[in-house]
Amino acid sequence: MWRPAVLARKAFSRKFIANQSFSGFKNHTFILPQVLNNQTIAPLNSAESPFRYYSHWVSSKSCLHETKRLFSSSDSESVGSEPIKNDKDTVFIDNLETVSSESNEGSIVFDEIKDSIAAEKISDFGENEVVVEELDLEKLESVLSLLQSSGNLDRSIESSLEEIELSLNEEFVVRVLETPYVPGENLISFFKWGLKKPEFSVTKKVVELLVTAVCIEGRNVYALWGLVKEVGEKEKGILSAEILNELIALLSRLGKGKAAFEIFNKFGELDCVPNADTYYFTIEALCRRSIYDWASTVCEKMLNADMLPGAEKVGKIVSLLCKGNKSKDAHLVYLLAKEKNIYLPVSSIKLLISSLCRKDESVRFALEMLEEFPKEERKRAIKSFSSVIQGLCRAKDVTGEKQSRSYCSEGIEDAKNLLLKMIDAGPPPGNAVFNTVINALSKSGEMGEAKKLLNVMEGRGLKPDVYTYSVIMSGYTKGGEMDEACKVLDAAKKKHAKLSPVTYHTVIRGYCKLEQYEKAVELLGEMKEYGVQPNADEYNKLIQSLCLKALDWTTAEKLLEEMKENGLHLNAITKGLVRAVKELEHEEVGTNEVIAAA
Repeated sequence: MWRPAVLARKAFSRKFIANQSFSGFKNHTFILPQVLNNQTIAPLNSAESPFRYYSHWVSSKSCLHETKRLFSSSDSESVGSEPIKNDKDTVFIDNLETVSSESNEGSIVFDEIKDSIAAEKISDFGENEVVVEELDLEKLESVLSLLQSSGNLDRSIESSLEEIELSLNEEFVVRVLETPYVPGENLISFFKWGLKKPEFSVTKKVVELLVTAVCIEGRNVYALWGLVKEVGEKEKGILSAEILNELIALLSRLGKGKAAFEIFNKFGELDCVPNADTYYFTIEALCRRSIYDWASTVCEKMLNADMLPGAEKVGKIVSLLCKGNKSKDAHLVYLLAKEKNIYLPVSSIKLLISSLCRKDESVRFALEMLEEFPKEERKRAIKSFSSVIQGLCRAKDVTGEKQSRSYCSEGIEDAKNLLLKMIDAGPPPGNAVFNTVINALSKSGEMGEAKKLLNVMEGRGLKPDVYTYSVIMSGYTKGGEMDEACKVLDAAKKKHAKLSPVTYHTVIRGYCKLEQYEKAVELLGEMKEYGVQPNADEYNKLIQSLCLKALDWTTAEKLLEEMKENGLHLNAITKGLVRAVKELEHEEVGTNEVIAAA
């Protein structure tokens, strides 16, 4: 409820003070206590107190009646027994009645005091003083009844309001706006009607109450924004960032991102300065509608203004930008928050690290963030560390082939060092992290480092899986070191009862590159002994190698028959290749026979 401004005024005219011989208090402002009881009035009733006549007046029934009227609209006021201590919390009594004093000093004519006070200029009031005007409760009740039941009316609210013959003032409008269960649409209509009244002066307070009332209902937001914009354009400086923020927040909840962005862009025209919440609500509204480019623009303005909301809201901004693939903007927000000692939620930091690792050019930002990761959360951040290691092993897209190789080697080295740090300080790496680094080392030809990590892995009690052995064999076969590849294959057979087709395929392709087809076919037959069934692709690639490089259609046909027995089907292109090689050889044999006969 609205509280009346509580002011202090002179309770006695200068003439009255002079008659009571209190010249020392001629210019003293008497204070009406907030709570009138025996405890607060007793000190004033003492014979030594120069306020004893004043205290008698405030204890009278007339004063209590007036006080009740003044405080009737403030049921949320806390009750205390201390008198008011500052000028902002005093009461101006504008209705003094004539009462008889029971004191021997004689009667006090309050009408004379009232006239004296009324003659005072309004400039005598303090900076924050407001005169409480009396309300017409009957008309207030009529207006509220009209606004709460206007849906059943046959005519407009405006015409009905005209018939009531209201004289609007701020207190009346405040009472209407603070009344619950009044539809927002009707409040907007009432406010529009009030704007046409010359006696009604719009204040920031009534605009705030209107926006709050309509936003709580959550409807008619476009009509409300149109009205607020109209008021702000006519009365410069009457709007505040808080008023517009409430509108943006409502539009965000309703999923109206473009409308929220429109309000954000109107701040300058309406003489309002955006605050931290302005940027937050606008970015949130745009991201909810997946308008990430506009959100990035608002984020840039927020960073230029050097203005951030609280930690939770900053974390939300970072998360929203990451979801929109704006990890670079999110990282800039993170850096500014770090500079201002704003600590983001751990979940937002993890999401940012994961997002930075998706792009090669930003993975090193994620590596730097890992070094600043909270120690108490480090042991639960295995996913973040894994993402950075994967990004470092993958990062190689730099212009120029020579630079690409150099960058890749540097990234793999950083990934290996990070893995070793995880072993020392946590979080403890698992098979997946080891496999990522071993695979990268194998592809780059650093087989010695790959074998060392394999030994470290086994020394930590981890069992290398089939994939681990496969990537190491791939590295050896890539360099033509088939003996080493076969040794790794033998080790894999001892550790695992069943291998995968990829494991054999790696070695078979290595033999085919060296044109050792007999060993390749032999290894293909060995697969079945270890319970690994060759697939159609495996047969297909081997048959193509036999036909194109060895021109051995005989072995190719045997493999073709073997495929049929296993229920596998070779594609038509490879079948045609076997047939063409066979016919070519027959033609060559026939030609040789003709030449020999001649």
